[in-house]
Amino acid sequence: MKKIVLMLSLALGIALPALAQKDKRAQDILDAMSKYYKSLKSYQATFTFASAGAGAKESYKGDLTVKNEKFHLLLGGQEVFTDGKVMSTYIKESNEVNVQDYDASSNGELNPTQIYTIYKRGFSYRFLKEQKQGGRTLEIIELTPNRPKSPIETVQISVDKADKSVRNWLIVNKDGKRTSYTIMKFTPNVNTPDSYFVFDKSKYPGVEVVDLR
Repeated sequence: MKKIVLMLSLALGIALPALAQKDKRAQDILDAMSKYYKSLKSYQATFTFASAGAGAKESYKGDLTVKNEKFHLLLGGQEVFTDGKVMSTYIKESNEVNVQDYDASSNGELNPTQIYTIYKRGFSYRFLKEQKQGGRTLEIIELTPNRPKSPIETVQISVDKADKSVRNWLIVNKDGKRTSYTIMKFTPNVNTPDSYFVFDKSKYPGVEVVDLR
């Protein structure tokens, strides 16, 4: 569950003095990015996840589909389904699924349906630079939260200057650990049935269901 928790909670508390100012250029870019994602009915993204620190490295390919309050995430041998009411986390290695009530706001957790508005909740941010990458011009924004006890030092978001989509996240911990998510392919307004966001036991023969509700 650790990788899934990281994906869903990467914005929990990051430290900077409470009086830090918010950069106007950075805010304009983030607002445009947020407006773009809010305008979409759904989207699908394939991405790479990489983490390095304390002598350990790991990397995975992932896939995320979001439709309104629903999402379906595949990452590191785990699969998360939510229809906005129930969350099911399937663990391939043990052929087990944990089922629980879903509350997007519980415990301050971040989820993919809210990832593009997190900067509005307790963050300071500043524009760093423009950077060319694969024919795109990216605008790099650095976020630092106002919670001094956070283990996270900074989050960098790379926004495509042309279409305002997010292309990369980089999370740097105070202990030096670096975790990144890089979008390889992004498809807006995909036609995905609601059933895709619900765990279907019949498709996972022999699965053990652990109901935590």
